[in-house]
Amino acid sequence: MRVAIFHYWLVTMRGGERVLDALLELYPDADVYTHVADPAALSPRIAARLKGTTFIGRIPGARRIYQKLLPLMPLALERLDLSGYDLVISSEGGPSKGVLPPADALHVCYCHSPMRYAWVMPEGYLAELPAPVRPLAAWLLHRMRIWDVSTVPRVDRFVANSGTVARRIRRYWRRDSVVVHPPVELDRFAIDPDGPGDAFLFASQLVGYKRADVAVRAFAGIDRQLLVVGEGSELAALRRIATPNVRFLGRVSDDELARLYARCRALVFCAEEDFGIVPLEAMASGRPVIAFGRGGARETVVDGSTGLFFDAQTPESLRAALDRFEAVEGSFDPAAIRRHAESFGRARFVAEMRELIEGWLAEHQTGGRLAGPTLQ
Repeated sequence: MRVAIFHYWLVTMRGGERVLDALLELYPDADVYTHVADPAALSPRIAARLKGTTFIGRIPGARRIYQKLLPLMPLALERLDLSGYDLVISSEGGPSKGVLPPADALHVCYCHSPMRYAWVMPEGYLAELPAPVRPLAAWLLHRMRIWDVSTVPRVDRFVANSGTVARRIRRYWRRDSVVVHPPVELDRFAIDPDGPGDAFLFASQLVGYKRADVAVRAFAGIDRQLLVVGEGSELAALRRIATPNVRFLGRVSDDELARLYARCRALVFCAEEDFGIVPLEAMASGRPVIAFGRGGARETVVDGSTGLFFDAQTPESLRAALDRFEAVEGSFDPAAIRRHAESFGRARFVAEMRELIEGWLAEHQTGGRLAGPTLQ
């Protein structure tokens, strides 16, 4: 059986790319395609199976400006030749599922989310653009949504990375999906035998929807320490509003991030995420999470056991949660928090995906009905 996996872009190793790496454990001989790739930034397993890119990857400077090339990606997907493959897996978070699979192939889409900039947060995306280009960008997003819906029948089965994303798939694409949570690389994280240090931790890309501003403002001028890990377009603005008890560490290595997780008092997580792997990485290090109580965090953080929720993306709400946390900080059991994270491990992900895909392939080979029911 020949297997092709298409991932939207491969320029770093974050949550979506670690899902791809786990899929390659399931299908080690699969060919990997993408719009644009930086092999040096990828895991050895992904780099070894990288077969090619769409024409996006051949545009000068594509690794740097690939997000600006979004309007070309639908055409690029449809120009990709996947003939000869028996199983096509699209890893959808940017334009991916619109590939044209062979007529007799099974197409499974693992969906991190329908495109956030087109469906979930278009106004936030547009607000980051210069005002003169916003009308054109809004029209292009309108056309992208039309194309995105038109490509839904190209997928036989959808797998969602969370219940939040499953609801988006139902809302925007009118299709059912099966939830399989992404894998946590448990071996990368461990409980620090010396216990936590004195600082809280915020770790994320520093872009608007991650809401680092909530954390920085909540810690402004108070007697608590916050370490901020990450880079992004919001960094300069965050530095302007930060007080001396907030330290910016920039991008750190995987080993250093694991150490910071294990030594923090708690992770602060302010985004409404599709799923959110960062809280689970902190919990795999035995540390509790103080999270905004919407989105994927609701599926990973157990309030009162592995962390606490705050109910509004405001500094005041987060500060109140910090007060509640300090009142019960000693009740959190690092070993119990780690055991909870272990239920999201890589072996579980691979086993669940294998069972699903093997069942769908057997149904496909016997001529069974593949497409999930369309909701009325």
